[in-house]
Amino acid sequence: MANNGRRSVKQKKGPTTGTGGHGRKALEGKGPTPKAEERTYHKAYKNKQLAERSAAKRGSGPRTGGAGARSGPKGRATEELVTGRNSVVEALRAGIPAKALHVAIRIEMDDRVKESLKLAAERGIPLLETGKVELDRMTEDAVHQGLVLQIPPYEYEDAYDLAETTLAKWKKGHISNAPIFVALDGITDPRNLGAIIRSVSAFSGHGVIVPERRSVGVTASAWKTSAGAAVRVPVARASNLNNALKQFKNMGIYVLGLDGDGDVSLPDLTVATEPVCIVVGSEGKGLSRLVRENCDQIVSIPIDSAMESLNASMAVGISLYEVSRQRAAK
Repeated sequence: MANNGRRSVKQKKGPTTGTGGHGRKALEGKGPTPKAEERTYHKAYKNKQLAERSAAKRGSGPRTGGAGARSGPKGRATEELVTGRNSVVEALRAGIPAKALHVAIRIEMDDRVKESLKLAAERGIPLLETGKVELDRMTEDAVHQGLVLQIPPYEYEDAYDLAETTLAKWKKGHISNAPIFVALDGITDPRNLGAIIRSVSAFSGHGVIVPERRSVGVTASAWKTSAGAAVRVPVARASNLNNALKQFKNMGIYVLGLDGDGDVSLPDLTVATEPVCIVVGSEGKGLSRLVRENCDQIVSIPIDSAMESLNASMAVGISLYEVSRQRAAK
């Protein structure tokens, strides 16, 4: 066949002029492989999206254990998770207020699970079937055994408002006994708080005051230890305990600090029939210096010299009994 006088030229292999830059770019690749949770087609991505949506509905993420608190603005507790079959059923038996009971899908039933479901249903607590992956995420891989009880935040009263309202009721004759409060200085064990609430209820007290910082709050453990008294006794928060005690004194409330080196022995107390606020410190450190300075009196409980100190809740119980006894005698 004629080629019209053209001669075929054999092409050389390799890059031609002007293609070197394209070759280098191709050799660079597309960078590191994205993480699994960043690949839209991967299961990890879908799990991450689910977790983010769940977290957005509930607010911030949890810090959990047997019963763990979630953190809210300025570090304030917003809600709590009780995890594990024993802990959940005990919390429900104690009547702790609950927001929801999360139950694992296809959970293996036993007596604790059956009782938990029954108690939740009787109290109208929502039952939510939740996948294991989500339960693990909610509890940060705590041992939940397929049961997680969601506790709403405790609604604290303001310390000043509580004292003012109680005093007004007493002066109007709406309550027969002079107001009596218990303030906690450095108490961090929720079981101590629960036991103190129980004693305040037993001796017709009118409230417990806790500082906003570095102090125990009303947790599921405190609810259980109070044996239901937390429903009857208000717990108020003070942004600054020393300022609150100064306000109490200005309102006519005698502030009495409990300490082994007291100015007066408990049986010799002369202001028991007046409005009082009993302040108790931790078993180890006792009352802080500033709190001691803001007390009208430091009161000691006579105990055997072999015993250095009493548990905080026990000291409060003894003090409340003595105040109640003196009031009944007059």
